[in-house]
Amino acid sequence: MRTAPLLLTLALVGAAPVASAVAGGPPHANTQAGPADDNLTPAERMAERFPQKVRVGDLVGLPLLDFDDRTLGYVREVARTPEGGIVLVVPVGGWFGHGGRPVAVPIETVAILGRQIALLDIPRAELPQRVSWAAKDGAPIAGDEIIRIAITRR
Repeated sequence: MRTAPLLLTLALVGAAPVASAVAGGPPHANTQAGPADDNLTPAERMAERFPQKVRVGDLVGLPLLDFDDRTLGYVREVARTPEGGIVLVVPVGGWFGHGGRPVAVPIETVAILGRQIALLDIPRAELPQRVSWAAKDGAPIAGDEIIRIAITRR
C-alpha cells in the first residue's frame, strides 16, 4: 500500500513542532516581544506580526488571554481614540473574565490567536493599573467596519 508511508510521513512531520516545544525549542518569533524588540514602538512590533484585516464585530466577545492562556476579560467594544488609535475595551478585575472595570488595550499590543486575542506587550499585572475607559474617551467603531490586527500562534 502506498498510503502507509504517506501517513507515517505526515504523522512525523506533524509531531516535529511538538517535539521541538517539548525539547525546549525557542518560542515562535512573533508571540511576544524579545530583547531585540525593546527599541521598537508598539506600531513597529505590530507591523512585524503580519497584521490582517478583520471585521470589528468579529472581535467583540472574544476572550483576551495573557501569555499563560489565562482569560483577563472579554472584548466589550472596539473604539477609536481622539488621536486616531484603535483600542479594545475590556473589563478587568471581575470574576472569571466577566464584570470589572473597563480599560482600553491598544490594538498594537495584542494579536489574534484563533478565536481568542493574545495580550503580548503589556504584562498581566499592569492591566488592572490602567486608566478606566469612559465613553467620552473615544468613539465606538461600527461592527461592520474593517480594521487590521496582528496575528500570532503558540
